[in-house]
Parts: sequence; C-alpha cells; structure tokens
Amino acid sequence: MLEKLFQLRAHGTTVKREVVAGFTTFLTMAYIVVVNPSILSSTGMDFGAVFVATCLAAVIGTLIMGLWANYPIALAPGMGLNAFFSFTVVGSMGYSWEVALGAVFLSGFLFFLLSIFKVREWIINSIPLSLRFGISAGIGFFLALIAFKNAGVVVDHPATLVGLGDVKSQEAILFFAGFAVICALSFRQVTGAVMIGIILITAVAMALGLVQYDGLMSAPPSLAPTFMQLDIAGALNIGMISVVFAFLFVDLFDTSGTLIGAAQRGGLLDKDGKLPRLGRALMSDSVATMSGAALGTSTTTSYIESTAGIAAGGRTGLTAVVVALLFLACLLFSPIASVIPPYATAPALLYVAVLMTAGLKLIDWDDVTDAAPAVVTALMMPLTFSIADGIALGFITYATLKALSGRWSDLNVSVVLIAVIFVLKFIFLE
Repeated sequence: MLEKLFQLRAHGTTVKREVVAGFTTFLTMAYIVVVNPSILSSTGMDFGAVFVATCLAAVIGTLIMGLWANYPIALAPGMGLNAFFSFTVVGSMGYSWEVALGAVFLSGFLFFLLSIFKVREWIINSIPLSLRFGISAGIGFFLALIAFKNAGVVVDHPATLVGLGDVKSQEAILFFAGFAVICALSFRQVTGAVMIGIILITAVAMALGLVQYDGLMSAPPSLAPTFMQLDIAGALNIGMISVVFAFLFVDLFDTSGTLIGAAQRGGLLDKDGKLPRLGRALMSDSVATMSGAALGTSTTTSYIESTAGIAAGGRTGLTAVVVALLFLACLLFSPIASVIPPYATAPALLYVAVLMTAGLKLIDWDDVTDAAPAVVTALMMPLTFSIADGIALGFITYATLKALSGRWSDLNVSVVLIAVIFVLKFIFLE
C-alpha cells in the first residue's frame, strides 16, 4: 500500500529511511508548538486552544502535502507572520484577534485562487529579487526585536524610543545562554538544536524556581475558545487590505522558496528544472492556511526545516505523514508547553531571525537602486513594527528610484501597480 501511494522505489527510498527523515524534520521544527502559542496568546487568545490549533494545523497541512502532493515537506504556523498577527495587527492597529484570523483566512483563499488559475508564477517572477531579500531580512529584524523585547533586553525609552534593559537579570542571562546553546548546537549540526535550547533553559528556570513544573502529559486543552471564531466580515474592512496582502505576499514567497529549495536539495526537480505537482503543493499550503484560521492560528506555511529530513533521505510524502503523526502526538504534552517562559522561547526567535537575514548577502550592493529599496524594506519592518508597512515602503522606494534613474526596463506592471496602491493607501487610509 505504501509503495502504491508514495512510489518509494521510483524515488529510490525505503520506509525506514522515510520514517527517519520524518523524525528528523519534526525535531527541527517542533519548537513551533511552544513558540506559536506563546506569541499568539499575547493577543488575549487562549494559550491551550492555540496550542491545539497549532498542532492540528500542522497535522492537516502536512498530511495534505504528503498524501496529495507526495512531497517530504512539513507545514506549520509560520514564524514572522505570527508576530505580525499579534504585535502589529492586534497590538498596534487595534483589530481583534478574531478579525486578524479573518484576514488570515482571506489570504489563504486568495492564495488558493492564485494556485487554481495558475497566475502564481507570474506574480513570483514579477517581484524584484532585491525586494524579496529585503522582505525576508526585514521579517528577521522584526523577530529579533521581539526576541530582545520578550527577554527584557530591549525596553522602551521616553527620549530614544528604545533602550537597553537589565542585562544582569536572570531572565536576560538565560536568554543569552539559550541563544548561545542553540547556535552552538546548530553549528555542530545537532538535530533539534532549537528545541533542545528551549527545553534546557526551561529546565534551568525550573531549578531556579522561576517557573513551576505542572506535569508532562494530559488530555489536550479545549479548542472551543478559538475554533471558528474568525471574523471574515470584519477583515473585509478597507483598512485591512494591506494586512491581507502582507499575509498573502509573505506566505506566497515563503512557500515557493521553500518548495524550490527543498526540491533542489532532494533532487526532486524534473529534467527542465521545474517542480512537478507544484500546483498541488501550493494548494496544500493554501488549504492549510484556511484550516488553521478556522482552528485559531495564524498563517500556516511550508517549513524550510523540511530540508533536514530531505538531507536524511526523505524523498516522498511518507516523510510528511510521519511528521504529521508526531505533531498529532504533541497534543498530549500541553502541560510542558504551558510552563515554558518567554525568555526560553525568545532565543528561538533570535535564531530564526539570524537565518532570515542571511539573504542580505545576495543583494547587489553596487546598484543603489536595488540596495536602497531592500534596506528600506528591511529596516522599516522593525521600526514601524509592521511587515505590511515595510513591504509598502519598499515597493514605493523601488518604483520611485527606478523611474528617477531611468531604469524603466527594471519596472513591470505589477510592481508599479502595487506601489501606486500603497501610495493611495497612505494618502487616504492613514
């Protein structure tokens, strides 16, 4: 049955190899079941319900990817967009988390339509590489700021906006220790480095009496506080256009980049260098996002950590099915997730931030019309506490500089249109 379903021989793999790959991928991304509830609960969402929604969204998305698209790619609520959801859409813009979930659902629905009508390639190819790198780096800087804030290392200051917190506090010391452990283990290529760092710092905090141990396993918390609580009508407010666009835009490029990168690593591209069943893979992602919003979590997306499982030999959807089953088993470990403090998850945020800013090295720094928009995009995300505003200002800067420099060949209809829409938004909606 497994051979017929996943075509193991055709992909040069075995059941044992796929299972090992599934465990490897899971260990590298399991931190999300702890980090995501910690971030989203800051909006007033029930921690236990978000924990369950996170696990189930990962299960649903990863199963669809494995069984329908037959790819060893795992999905879960994405880092960066969960912070944008909590700290910008709800925290800064003042929308309810129900409306924010509605925006996530709408972005998933638009992603689904783009996949069905096959215009995704046109959109992806029309966005300049410099802006893509700037967006990725900006999300990294955004996560880094949140990490330092959660650990008390960066605090607000009436004169300078931000200042240095108490770096001698136990929480700050544990944060820096956790980050050092994660980076060192990652350099040594230890599987599950992020999760090990989180658990280690939590254990030290318990030993110091900073948190209390509440048990290892229990029945899953109730999903009722977040299940089907999304407010789609509220998300249709004209002021939410940029938010829906940001959710869609980042998910589209995250997913596409992850799929192509993972396929290249696993030799899954066809003879023309294209990804077979790309439509199914993208639709799996969009369905997972809509399902996750209905359950009560932010955008669900494909995880680049899947390449760890591919490196371990995973080549088919059986790897993804194993990951999905492990996320399902996580439902029994909610007591552990609920006691992990913010300064134990903050090192994971900072580590992910480091990975996301790596794209800056690919920018053409000799061409200021490429470099400047990327820098504006990257810096404005943390400085405005908004991924959407960073994207908007990046597009406006790119279109303006290219036009004033006479580089008309670098512009296309989609970039100009998006820039104009953002200009109109700032004029009439701000």
